[in-house]
Amino acid sequence: MVVGCVITEQCALAVSTERLWKVVYSGEDTAALPKACAGFIDTVDVEGDGGPGSVFTMTLSPAAAELSGSGVMKSRVVARDNAARVFKTEVLEGDKVSGQLKSQAVEMKLEAAGDGACVAKLRVEYERLDGGGALSVEDQAALAAGYLDLLKMVEAYLVAHPAEYA
Repeated sequence: MVVGCVITEQCALAVSTERLWKVVYSGEDTAALPKACAGFIDTVDVEGDGGPGSVFTMTLSPAAAELSGSGVMKSRVVARDNAARVFKTEVLEGDKVSGQLKSQAVEMKLEAAGDGACVAKLRVEYERLDGGGALSVEDQAALAAGYLDLLKMVEAYLVAHPAEYA
């Protein structure tokens, strides 16, 4: 990766690491994410067993595809640590910001933050297609928001449905 091409962000969420992990990162139920993000994600398909090397393909709703500039988000699992709640992927196909990138490696870590809450810590390392340095501040923010906004959608669903994925 090119030096300086790292984005780090975090956000507090009002759901437990366990519940959020089950919906977004466990790989146990591919229908969970589209259910929690209805109107944004239509389907999630997995090629493989869900572990390292598996490819996840997220098909977005037409409205979400228009906003993101792509109807499909595809990534390969690099590592999944269910105990430490760390998920690492490499993006194979993504949104309009990702279209500027030669490579994009993503790490999401969920840490407990009290009873029924957690903090999501995002790290994105990338290299631009044109060999240039860091993306613009706006594009970096948009890239990070894509990951964190998805978690916020799941959070809203889980808060509204406290018995699900408990």
